Amino acid sequence: MSTRIFSTGASRQSSRRYALTTRARASLLACFVVITASKSASAQMQTGSSPSFVLSPGDAIRIEVFRNKELSGDFPIAVDGTITHPLYRELRVAGIPLPTVEQQVRTFLSRYESNPSFVIIPLLRVIVGGEVRQPNIYTVPPGTTVAQVIAMAGGPSERGRLDKVQLLRRSGASMLDLTRPEASAASIEVNSGDQLIVGRRRSIMQDVIGPSSGILAALASVTGVIIQVTRHN
Repeated sequence: MSTRIFSTGASRQSSRRYALTTRARASLLACFVVITASKSASAQMQTGSSPSFVLSPGDAIRIEVFRNKELSGDFPIAVDGTITHPLYRELRVAGIPLPTVEQQVRTFLSRYESNPSFVIIPLLRVIVGGEVRQPNIYTVPPGTTVAQVIAMAGGPSERGRLDKVQLLRRSGASMLDLTRPEASAASIEVNSGDQLIVGRRRSIMQDVIGPSSGILAALASVTGVIIQVTRHN
């Protein structure tokens, strides 16, 4: 009898150690992703975007005008390709190379200033869902990687699987494993309209035992009602 109790206790300790180890690995990986993301994002802000890049409806554009807050901000691109702003809406920027967009903005701002000083940054729309802490729609600069976007979403949840990240884009779908540095999946750059779905780690207690207990409880209630009705009849 004592041997069985010892065996059960050892099994529980082993399960706890495995759970703690898994959480620790996930936390360390999430921290690594966050640090990498912050460094890369800083580098992107300094180097700028590719001249051949073009915006699409649903993306956004960041316009920072020196000493003019009213004309500065992050503005979504409407379905017709224009900037969603009372003044900028006359500018059509979707499908146009970035240098041309910059020239359009300069010409527009010249109405208000003789020599406008401004910066424009394109922002891609990316959807992050599944087992992340902050699922949402994010706008990120070109060159942002899959790992960086997941870090922006708060990283994986306790049940998140970074080895099962589904990437959905216009060209098709693929499954990524961010836990393998040699695969370089984490460094894949996102495109406009991409969707990232972080997989869920299976839990016997929550996925199997929990729902089964609920079903058994419901059956027990129904059985009790049937017995009472039968007795009254």
